[in-house]
Amino acid sequence: MSVKVAVSGINAVDNPGPGVGIAKGIKESGMDVEIYGLAYDSMEPGIYMRWLFKRAFMMPYPSVGEDVFIERLLYIKAHHGLDVLVPALDAELPLVIKAADRLKEAGIHTFLPTYEQFKLRAKDRLPEVAERIGVKVPKTFVVSSYEGLVKATNELGFPVMIKGIFYKAKKAFNAAEATTHFNAIVSEWGYPVIVQEVISGEEMNVVGLGDGEGGHFGLVAIKKLWITSLGKIWTGVTVRNENLLNATERFVRELRWRGGFEFECIVKDDEIYLIEINPRFPAWVYFSAGVGVNLPARLMKAALGMEAERDWDYEAGKLYIRYTDDFVADMEVFQNVVVKGEV
Repeated sequence: MSVKVAVSGINAVDNPGPGVGIAKGIKESGMDVEIYGLAYDSMEPGIYMRWLFKRAFMMPYPSVGEDVFIERLLYIKAHHGLDVLVPALDAELPLVIKAADRLKEAGIHTFLPTYEQFKLRAKDRLPEVAERIGVKVPKTFVVSSYEGLVKATNELGFPVMIKGIFYKAKKAFNAAEATTHFNAIVSEWGYPVIVQEVISGEEMNVVGLGDGEGGHFGLVAIKKLWITSLGKIWTGVTVRNENLLNATERFVRELRWRGGFEFECIVKDDEIYLIEINPRFPAWVYFSAGVGVNLPARLMKAALGMEAERDWDYEAGKLYIRYTDDFVADMEVFQNVVVKGEV
């Protein structure tokens, strides 16, 4: 009998979610699987990738609250079967983490960080994490007023990064740009706002899967070569930077991280500067499967209580290239999604 796995974040657009990459990795797990796509908009491309997703379901936005969101998952379980849930978007994680026991009782398995670990995604917590694992962070100010912004930029000088506490990051080269970015972030996400020193170095990220006991099921590090205007990696190359990998292993060990994550850093003169921790797989996660460390498949196995592989001897110098593509779908698929909420 096939394992039925639901994956969200199937919005494979100019600002792609991780869902399609996760699904591709699971498809290559060697297990008999059926993958469901969970969507929030009827035009998300994953809905129409019938070669990858057996079924697709519209989901209520997480903002409606835990009960409505979880009831939709229980409906899918009751009518179509569902064994493993892989939430791939930040907004979903608090709901699913809190409801993990309820889902497990219904037979829907997850493998997620704890709620405390999830809260580490807030950028104002990074100095605390960096100190615990022995890495640096750029000089950072957490501000809640225009006066605080001015004070921070005067001390740091330009350029600076202006960041929302959870989302969005913009570089400002002068006071006018800083004010514009500050106002835009406040209007969308509210206070506080992060004002951060710009570190010049090589942007490197690590994708990994912690086992929740201080170990992990594999790490893959990359160097960004080309990013989009929205900050998404378009091309990258695998690297074996030992300082970076050692720092990531300390992070997993010290925090006993459970589940997928992305460890974003800037490497300068052998120093590691922690920029961000994402508490789920990034959009480029399929790169791990492509170099022989299939993290999405290992997450599925861990969720099912299986012992996932732990080898991660990947080769440096492998190139990752994202590309756009075209395909034609039946209008009937769109109509079913709009009218029935599933296909």
